[in-house]
Amino acid sequence: MRSHTHRTAAAIALMVTASMVIAPRAVAAGPRDVTADVLADRDVTLTGDTVVTVPSGTTTYEGVFRGEGTLTVRGTGTLVLTKDSDFTLPRSRQRVSVQGGNHPYVTTTAPDPPAVVVERGATLQYGTGGTTGLIGHFPYGTPAFRLNQDNIRVDGTLRLSLTSAYNLGHISGSGLITQPRFLWGTWDLSGTNSFSGVIDNGTQVNAGRPEYATSLPRVRKILNQGTFTVDTPLGRTVTLGMDFYQREYGSDINVQSRPGGKVVLTGQYSWSDRGGDSDPALSDPALNWTPAHKNVNKRGTNIKGADVRWGDGTTNRIFMPGTAETVYINLLAARSRSRLTFDYNGPVTLGAPIGGGRFHDTLSAPGAGDVVIAGTRGNDVTFAAVQYYDGSTTVEKGAVLRLGLGRPGGDGGLYTRGGRYQLVNEGTLVLANAAKPLSLSRISGSGSLVQSGSATTTLTGTAVTYTGTTTVTKGTLALSSGASLARSKAIRLTSAGARLDAGAAGLRVSTALSGKGTVVGTVTNEGVVAGGPTVSGDYTQRAEGQLVLADAPLKVTGAVRLAGALDVSAAGTDPAREITVLEHSGRGKVVGAFSGLKEGTRLKLADTTYRISYRGGDGNDVVLSTVAASPSPSGGGETPAGGAVAETRGASTASGGLEWWPYVLAVGLLLGLVLPTTLRRKGGRRVGGRHSARG
Repeated sequence: MRSHTHRTAAAIALMVTASMVIAPRAVAAGPRDVTADVLADRDVTLTGDTVVTVPSGTTTYEGVFRGEGTLTVRGTGTLVLTKDSDFTLPRSRQRVSVQGGNHPYVTTTAPDPPAVVVERGATLQYGTGGTTGLIGHFPYGTPAFRLNQDNIRVDGTLRLSLTSAYNLGHISGSGLITQPRFLWGTWDLSGTNSFSGVIDNGTQVNAGRPEYATSLPRVRKILNQGTFTVDTPLGRTVTLGMDFYQREYGSDINVQSRPGGKVVLTGQYSWSDRGGDSDPALSDPALNWTPAHKNVNKRGTNIKGADVRWGDGTTNRIFMPGTAETVYINLLAARSRSRLTFDYNGPVTLGAPIGGGRFHDTLSAPGAGDVVIAGTRGNDVTFAAVQYYDGSTTVEKGAVLRLGLGRPGGDGGLYTRGGRYQLVNEGTLVLANAAKPLSLSRISGSGSLVQSGSATTTLTGTAVTYTGTTTVTKGTLALSSGASLARSKAIRLTSAGARLDAGAAGLRVSTALSGKGTVVGTVTNEGVVAGGPTVSGDYTQRAEGQLVLADAPLKVTGAVRLAGALDVSAAGTDPAREITVLEHSGRGKVVGAFSGLKEGTRLKLADTTYRISYRGGDGNDVVLSTVAASPSPSGGGETPAGGAVAETRGASTASGGLEWWPYVLAVGLLLGLVLPTTLRRKGGRRVGGRHSARG
């Protein structure tokens, strides 16, 4: 049994089922035609089904309808009601009654059939710009508002010309419900309505309140030329899936919710340049991003202490398309701070800043709320404007947040001066500004960070603690004021133009560094460096560090101090007469040596024997040069380059040459435990590191 019901305040409370009053239906005798009475302004007492046929033009009715029955308006004209009418369905057709009790909100699950029907081609108008002219019956003791028992089916047009606050009851049909502009009347839409037509809001609509829940699952479009307010009772989620349109300056959507409540908006709030009131539409989506004459293409939303979600993971049409010139978005605090979640299944672009000012003056104050990029597969959100909300930004696992479009005119950013600011990145953060430098701090999470824009991004402060991979594909990523990449599991400079500016503190590699770009500043290797990057500064490799020769040598412009391991196994697949391991363009000599590889030590790569020198090239490069003969593996002190790697740490990068070395290390350690000590000594000399020495 479904009915008009109330809910208790407790979260676990069950729905209170209202009683149904159903009597045997009487046999219909056909509708009574009261057209003559209406044209003569006589009051009409309904005693069953009643019909009015409205002639062309406008008919103003000074009488009232009362009694029990239904009223059908048909014809080609407009019937204007100037006085309030109060009638009900015959009791035999009423199926909703209300139990008493003090409950916090009301919802209707199975409304009565329509008491009023407006047929296609006809127009029914409530009021003439005053406070009377409504059809309604209000028997329910509902809290804080009056619920209309008289439901209405609109297949033609219902025009609401009232300045009072009123409830329409349940609405159905597929026509047009329209309210003129500047009447300052407020009408309530409550319950789950089956209306599938178009709503033209000229002044004010309340789609939900703390006292009732509203659902409009079949509404096709809403032309919003005033204020459309969405609210929820405690703990309720309201989903609105229709598209909103706007064509007049000063329209907005206000969203509110109570504790535990949520509002989900899955459509789009768009400019309209065609279709009129009955079928608003936009000829070109690009017009949403283009200012219009007298600023009439300006749409806004005010999120007032609400939990709002744009999208439900099944679309990638962003709810507010436009720029700061065509849209505004405010996050405000009311009872609590606001929360806005982006939940799309494909790329979307937010072209406007989120602020916290009053209506169009959105940037007069920071927004009071937090933003979440939901971890829905494919959710890829670009902020193409500098944001102005003071709270946190969370990128959930699997999601992508891009700051900047990567081209001029589309730079983004975050407001970092607020006390509540933090960036929690569990997904992917892409920094793609073309011209405006970015400065970010307080970045945590297990997600990755990608610098891909021409403009410099600076990570600042000791609260940069994210643990994902750091990739620079373009431009400069800079560190300052104690910022470190020590927790980043890998650092990749994927192009020759990629730069990592380590600042005065330098870069401490505790995990892995690889690629083709440049590190500006000193580098201290305590992890793994794959040859190929350029160090524009000093390079120090400690005993726990490892240098892996990849496709190109490590290039260093400053002083070089070496210890730790060298891995040149990858070079054995394509041996050459001379292999440069480290290209040192500085003036000083290389200090130190790789473990077990002092000057002149021989090592074997595949079937070729090399000798290592720290004075090669122009005098201070680290070079492997072939020797004339290559003795058999059992006949001398050479160690194959594919042998065990000593003194390395278990870090990996995306380069294919880094993923195998932990297994080589494990094999080498196992051999070290099994082989007799005498096999690891020769001529009374101990051989250290990866390679064995040969005099």
